[in-house]
Amino acid sequence: MNAPALELLKRAVQANCDIADARHARGMTMCNYLLAMRDLFRWERDIPLASPLAQAELGAWIARREASWNELEDAEFLPLPLGGGCDPFDNAAINDALGPSGLVYAGGIGRWGKPHFFLGELVRRETRHGLDILVSEREHARDLFAPPAALRGGIVFLRMDALRRWLWEKTEIWGVKQADGALKAALDGYGFGEDVEAALERMAAAESETMILHEVGEGLAEPLLGPAWREMLLGLSDRRAELLARAVRDNLADCLSTLPALLERGTKPSIHFYFAGFEGLRRSLFPQLAAAYAAWRRTGDDADLRLAFRDGQGHWHDAARRLLETWQDDPAAASSIFSGWVDMHGPLML
Repeated sequence: MNAPALELLKRAVQANCDIADARHARGMTMCNYLLAMRDLFRWERDIPLASPLAQAELGAWIARREASWNELEDAEFLPLPLGGGCDPFDNAAINDALGPSGLVYAGGIGRWGKPHFFLGELVRRETRHGLDILVSEREHARDLFAPPAALRGGIVFLRMDALRRWLWEKTEIWGVKQADGALKAALDGYGFGEDVEAALERMAAAESETMILHEVGEGLAEPLLGPAWREMLLGLSDRRAELLARAVRDNLADCLSTLPALLERGTKPSIHFYFAGFEGLRRSLFPQLAAAYAAWRRTGDDADLRLAFRDGQGHWHDAARRLLETWQDDPAAASSIFSGWVDMHGPLML
C-alpha cells in the first residue's frame, strides 16, 4: 500500500474511532475515563510510558477533544477506502483487502455496546483450534479504550502496543500503595524491582500468551452457547445484567482454556497475574477458584486449582445455559432477573 492510500485509510479508521468515542466515552466512570484519556494522549503524542505528562497540556487537550465530540455524536461511521468501500465491521473482507500490506484491522462491538476500531502493523499470524490469530505492534489508529485482545468472527486480534500500555497502567496503579498480593507476586516474578523496561517486555511477552489462551477459550465456548448468546448480550438493557453474563462466560472460557494451559506450563508469574485480575463478579461467582489459589500460594500444590477448573468446565456451561434459557423464556424480564443474581448469586455460584 502506497503512502497516500495508507494515509487515507488511517484517517478513515481514526474518524470512526472518534465517532465511537463521541457517542460513548462520557458514559465511562470518571476514574476509567481519565485513565483512558491519559493513555490516548500519550499514544497520540508518542510519549514514552515512563515519561511524566505535562498536566496543563493534557488538560487543554482533553478540553479540545471533548469539544470536538460535540460535533461528531450524530455522525455515521465511514466506509473504509478499500476496493469499492468496505463496511468498517467487515473484518474478514478488510483484512483480505489489506493482503500483503503488513497491516491488520479490527472493528467490533464491545462492552456496553461501544464500537471499537484499530489499524496496526501485523507482526505475526498463526492458527489455533481453527481460529486465526493476528498479532499487531505499532498502531496507526485507535479509539479511547483499547482492548489488548478480542475475538471477532473467528479471528483473535492481539494488540501488543495496547497490551504494554494496559500492563503499564496496572503497575502505575499498584505503585501508589504497593499492596501485597497477587499483583506484587507477579511483578516480583517478572523483575520489576530491577529493570522496569526489561521487566515490562518480559511481562508483555508472557501475558500475550495468556490473552490468546482466553480468546481461544471464548472460541471454544462459542459453539457451546450458539449465536443466541450474542443476541442476548445485545438485548440486555441493564449494565449489571451484562456484567453478570460476561463474568459467567469469562469463567467458562478460562476453565476451558486459560487455566488448564497456565497450570500445565507452571509459570508462576503468569498464574499470579491471572489472579491479580480475578476480581469483581468473576471472583464472587467462583469462590472455589479463589480458595484454590490461596491454597496454592500456601503450599505450592496445584491440585485444588486443577479440581476447580475441571469442576468449572461443566458448571459454567450450565450457568451460561441457564442465563440463555431465562432470557429466551422472557427477554423483557431477563435484565431484571440477572440483576438480582448479581446480588444473590444462588445457583450460579461455584
